[in-house]
Amino acid sequence: MKKLVVLGGGESGIGAAALAKHNNWDVFVSDAGMLTAAAKKAFETNGVRFEEGGHNMREILKAELVVKSPGIPNTVAVIKDIEAAKIPMVSEIEFASSYTDATLIGITGSNGKTTTAMLTHHLLSDSGIDAGLAGNIGNSFAQALLQDKHDVYVLEISSFQLEHIKKFHPHIAVITNLSPDHLDRYENSFKDYCATKFNITKNQTEEDHFLYEADDENITAGIAQFNIKAQQYPYNNANNNAMFTIDNPSLLGRHNAKNAMAAATIAQLFQLSNQDIQASLQTFQGAAHRLEHVVNILNVAYINDSKATNVNATFYALESMSKPTIWIVGGVDKGNDYSSLLPLVHEKVKAIICLGVDNQKIIDIFSPVVKVLVEAKNMNDAVKASYDLSTHGDAVLLSPACASFDLFENYEDRGNQFKGAVRKL
Repeated sequence: MKKLVVLGGGESGIGAAALAKHNNWDVFVSDAGMLTAAAKKAFETNGVRFEEGGHNMREILKAELVVKSPGIPNTVAVIKDIEAAKIPMVSEIEFASSYTDATLIGITGSNGKTTTAMLTHHLLSDSGIDAGLAGNIGNSFAQALLQDKHDVYVLEISSFQLEHIKKFHPHIAVITNLSPDHLDRYENSFKDYCATKFNITKNQTEEDHFLYEADDENITAGIAQFNIKAQQYPYNNANNNAMFTIDNPSLLGRHNAKNAMAAATIAQLFQLSNQDIQASLQTFQGAAHRLEHVVNILNVAYINDSKATNVNATFYALESMSKPTIWIVGGVDKGNDYSSLLPLVHEKVKAIICLGVDNQKIIDIFSPVVKVLVEAKNMNDAVKASYDLSTHGDAVLLSPACASFDLFENYEDRGNQFKGAVRKL
């Protein structure tokens, strides 16, 4: 029996271990941290051996293949040792893709990939195509293959999941946009981050399709650099506006018009009519924590954009605001450059509430253009401060531009705490 080691016992590790076991691998899971009770139960149910709190290198180096969870940086000792031993190492997306003949649609980008993936899945499913949605959204791809077989899988894929790609081959690949994000992972090299994103099209052939945002200079630079074999479909707002009318609160803003264009182009590749696409665009329900309207209180709109974990996502959020805005911002700074936000903040933001352990960078950058800056220690305090600062006709926007891990478990926890605090007002 062939031996497979799964590094990391989170969502993708659980899925990869289960899929490997199902396909007769001898599976061993190793996690440097402590596993959740749910993870242990999943491994025990599947008869998978595991360890936590460290790595047994003697056991790991017996592997014929290593599946690496996306959260593990490439600089840690265990990865270096596996590479030195020349043991093949792949991502969970890569591993799972070798166990299906389904048509794969891979969607990546710095921002917009969740909405584009959800909307693509919605358009295809609405038309009767048997499509599943997985990857960085919902179930891991490996888990999805075990739970429900589909003819088509729409996969939202992060840059971390595109590391260690050898043969992964989506029939349709999308890069929504590229802006600096996760640079701490790539030793502050935006070039390395972009190159990882382009792994999504690396194994495509002339029979495949590559969609990208036509106005994104970083993508066009990548296209000039990498040998793209797939048929190319650049899209932007100009060709979108000619084809579809988007009258849906879940698709507000210029950036969502582009996301809709990408999804509509995919639908056209599946021979859906423009009439059907237009009808389905109106019934789409947006992603939670992405410009999610929570409630109006005393004619003040409270908007949850907790999924905005980088500057570019927050740029789109601020750009779409049409009311005087109280902006809740802050968290774990990933090397952010906030300067691109200054004109929008000057134009639209009446007060800033800093929600993070260290807010000094935000205060230094924005105090010249916003008179009122408040620091909050937790979400309840931030929401109470926003309520006190708001007047009739304002909007309160949680759009942190940062990761959440200083005060919250993840961006969902941050968004849910915001919604909970708002509903208590």
